[in-house]
Amino acid sequence: MLSRMLRYVVALCLLAVSWAQDCQVANIQVMQNFDKTRYAGTWYAVGKKDPEGLFLIDNIVAQFTIHEDGAMTATAKGRVIILNNWEMCADMMATFETTPDPAKFRMRYWGAASYLQTGNDDHWVIATDYDNYAIHYSCRVVDSDGTCLDSYSFVFSRHATGLRQEDVEIIVQKKTELCLLHKYRRVAHTGFCDSS
Repeated sequence: MLSRMLRYVVALCLLAVSWAQDCQVANIQVMQNFDKTRYAGTWYAVGKKDPEGLFLIDNIVAQFTIHEDGAMTATAKGRVIILNNWEMCADMMATFETTPDPAKFRMRYWGAASYLQTGNDDHWVIATDYDNYAIHYSCRVVDSDGTCLDSYSFVFSRHATGLRQEDVEIIVQKKTELCLLHKYRRVAHTGFCDSS
């Protein structure tokens, strides 16, 4: 009986250690063979894990563009609330620096984003099928144990109506792998930014 209990405790400890390792930022798996040309175009945010501080709230639409020189840029629009009660639509622009991994970028914000964002974030494409869904991840602050102290993540759909049912299971699996399951909120699209 004592031997079985000891094995159970050891198994739990090993599980806890493996869980901590899986949550280390360095172990996060990104999209393999990422093709930014196929990725270009319009994406609607349908889910979001918020970072610390001010950020886009809802009605978020991003447009990724690949230029003739191969550089990728993005614009995004979404509702924000500033000065505690001023609701407005924010236009943001970003440029991406490539890294040795095609799915990992350094993203630099420009224009109105300077007071909404930290200005220079990792931007990782975790998974996409290019035609229906994508999930992005950014860790702004890595803790001494290798886990993330301040992260944000977007679930995107090519469709303003949201994800297809067959994509939901994939997204849930990716949220689990990011150690962010149950930390996302739904992003509404009410037309707030359509006229701006």
